[in-house]
Amino acid sequence: MGKFKGAIAVFVGAASFGILSTFVKKAYSSGYSLGEVTGIQAFLGMVILWCLHFVLNRKKNNPKYPQISKKWIILLSGFSTGAVSILYYKTVELVPASIAIVLLMQFIWISALINYLVFKQKPTRAEAIGILCILGATLLATGVFEDSFNSVSLIGIMYGILAATAYALFIIVNGKVGNDHPPVTKSALMVTGAFIFVFAIFRPFSLFDIENNISLYNFGILLALFGTVLPPLLFSFGMPKTGVSLGSILSAVELPVAVSMSYFILKEPVSGLQWLGVFLILLCVIIINSFKKFSS
Repeated sequence: MGKFKGAIAVFVGAASFGILSTFVKKAYSSGYSLGEVTGIQAFLGMVILWCLHFVLNRKKNNPKYPQISKKWIILLSGFSTGAVSILYYKTVELVPASIAIVLLMQFIWISALINYLVFKQKPTRAEAIGILCILGATLLATGVFEDSFNSVSLIGIMYGILAATAYALFIIVNGKVGNDHPPVTKSALMVTGAFIFVFAIFRPFSLFDIENNISLYNFGILLALFGTVLPPLLFSFGMPKTGVSLGSILSAVELPVAVSMSYFILKEPVSGLQWLGVFLILLCVIIINSFKKFSS
């Protein structure tokens, strides 16, 4: 039962990530800018997580936390979270949401490349084959072979690859920093770092004008809950119960969720070849993680 609950938590957390691009597209269509969208998500996410931290902290007796210097390290590592939001949401602004999520999924092979170049962790043969298959499936999923691809922004594709790189760095940093903190505290510190990063770049002072930005706050609450609050908490609860391999397979659900939302809600065209590419990427993720499970 514990593993089943963990699987549900990871599944819901990943699905939450998948619907973000739809909310972002809706916010753009309402006239809000990249700085306002990323700023309001980080701001409200930070407020909610710190409220949760203090509520949970009051229920504990003498909680023990690491030294303040280590908290500053977590805060700074949150810059990677801010970078992911900025680059991914810029991608969503420039290309269809169904393509943006496929580009973000390239973090799979980018992570393997960073681990190889920086940490000298050579991918296994199964992982290498899976990565090559993902690259091939990406060509289908992004619609390279469709006539409509000629209208896709090349700058948007560049931002998508940069977003995937930032996401890969975020995953590596998140796995190595702040693991001795409670999940809520770690998330609150990282999102605070993300807010500082976003605010330093865009200085979106307008988002503090609540009276004239009620609609922005409506989008912000959705973005904060589904992008900043729920996924890290659900992953922190579910991943230890499911294990990394099953958790990685379940977390890939964000891809079909994002593409489905793009097709059914945003009414963006998604061809049969693109759906095939999405299916093949999911299949590659399952195969790679299944090999990891059986070889461990």
